[in-house]
Amino acid sequence: MLLALAAFLANDNAGRLLLGLAAVLVSYLAAYGSVARPRLFADDTGMTVRGLFGSRHLPWHRVKVRLTHTRRLGRETRTLELDAEEQLVVLTKLDLGVDPEEVAEVLHAMRP
Repeated sequence: MLLALAAFLANDNAGRLLLGLAAVLVSYLAAYGSVARPRLFADDTGMTVRGLFGSRHLPWHRVKVRLTHTRRLGRETRTLELDAEEQLVVLTKLDLGVDPEEVAEVLHAMRP
């Protein structure tokens, strides 16, 4: 909202364009963060992964659940990988709302 106001009040056209693009980008990210969460649901039939434009259901027999540790820029991060035959879904702590290690333990316990 503030970026849109700043774009409206900017004196030069280049500033208006950049601030307007920033306002659109921030609005998109806010909508994605609000609408697409939580991203992962699990039940007896499998897992459902939500995105901004829809959901995908992944049956248990098609999905391999892996916890990966990656070291980048001096920080170690954990991600949860859901490897279905033709697609790979990578979920971080930001996507899940909790530590991916906890989610991996719950998913392994739920798996039939």
